[in-house]
Amino acid sequence: MERFVLDTSVFTNPNIFAQFGETSQAAIGAFVALARQVKAQFYMPTSVYEELGKVKDLATVAADFESVVRIRSPRKFKLMIPGEILYEFIEEVRTRIDRGLRIAEELTKEASQSGGVETPDMGQLINRLRGRYREALRQGILDSKEDVDVLLLAYELDATLASADEGMRKWADKVGIQIVSPRHLKRVLVHLEAHGNLDSIED
Repeated sequence: MERFVLDTSVFTNPNIFAQFGETSQAAIGAFVALARQVKAQFYMPTSVYEELGKVKDLATVAADFESVVRIRSPRKFKLMIPGEILYEFIEEVRTRIDRGLRIAEELTKEASQSGGVETPDMGQLINRLRGRYREALRQGILDSKEDVDVLLLAYELDATLASADEGMRKWADKVGIQIVSPRHLKRVLVHLEAHGNLDSIED
């Protein structure tokens, strides 16, 4: 039986949940209805479900959602992750810190040329620093415990990951986790309902 681990982006990103419904609540309802027809198991880590509940009102759909999506954390103390993955992660973090430092140095020099006077340009400079620094350090990397929970649960269950998060998708691929684009999730489930497996699905 196919297994899927779901990230919040499936139900919080308008470009993704639109395939199921116009609002998050409608999308969850349509997803639940379709998921009940499919021979598959769906999972979401507890931390991710709690995060979803903080950004979306689940009061009217929580019971139905929990009837098809199993809410559970990965068994962190029993999982064995290849040591090479940890080394790669540490090296990437170091590289990103160095990149962030260079960005900070570059924009500090630019700010010093203004004589330290607070101007509209200074505000734009700070915004540029924040944007570039955030991109350098956080884009395409695992940067929260929720991200790690999703990755570990998919690894533990040998499940397919459905997430729009670039970092999760990249590291899932590194450890051999199957990935499905969340934008195609409805089509994948319809195919699964019709054929019983994911073989021969067209691009």
